[in-house]
Amino acid sequence: MRITERKYLDSYIKSIGKEIPNLIDGFDFSENRVKLDYQTKSSAVYSSNIEGNSIDLNSYMNYEINKDKFKVGKEIEEIENLIEAYEFAQNNKLTEENLLNCHKIFSDTLLIRSKRGKYRIEQIGVFGKTGLAYMAVEPEFVKKEMKILFQDLDELISSELNEIEVLYFASLIHLRFVHIHPFRDGNGRAARLVEKWFITEKLGYDFWKLPSEEYYKMNQSRYYETINLGVNFYELNYNKCVEFLEMLPNCLK
Repeated sequence: MRITERKYLDSYIKSIGKEIPNLIDGFDFSENRVKLDYQTKSSAVYSSNIEGNSIDLNSYMNYEINKDKFKVGKEIEEIENLIEAYEFAQNNKLTEENLLNCHKIFSDTLLIRSKRGKYRIEQIGVFGKTGLAYMAVEPEFVKKEMKILFQDLDELISSELNEIEVLYFASLIHLRFVHIHPFRDGNGRAARLVEKWFITEKLGYDFWKLPSEEYYKMNQSRYYETINLGVNFYELNYNKCVEFLEMLPNCLK
């Protein structure tokens, strides 16, 4: 599967893509709706929540107001590191090197120093309540798969794409990234960041305010259900991917 694949674009347009221009036109990106600084913190909180962090947005913002009255624990540090990674992304181009730097920033509480900002050298499985849910590609193939992904990503960034195509490809990038699972930890956080990073490269800086992480958190069961396209990297059935691709535009509603 290549992230430049247009095989599912027609189905995507029929299911939700045709709504995207109107959804974007109707979404208020102005500072009156939400300031970028606040939305960045919101994005980091919700993305962390998806991975099990228990600090909700209200609690985090109250911590921000009264830092001297709160004890800073690992979960707060985890969110602050992810905020820093988002801020780095907002001021830099989407490249493989910059992605690895973002991972190095936000994985400070997740991994030992030697694993931060580096692709994994271990076999990784994703486990659920009933056991092994997914086995990612072997570690010796991670760099190759990521090289292909960024070659395709560069091609998409340099191509003329309309709004429908941008959101379609952004979701495919998110999906493929998760399936490669390039890091020892932090893959979901990185995939959601890269998805939004790509959108802003194509549609403009205001799209950092897109509440995609919040939508994924509020629909977490469906998020995980639609990401699951097979039991391992070699048996992924992307013919079922449209249900996942539909989620991103819905965050604009």
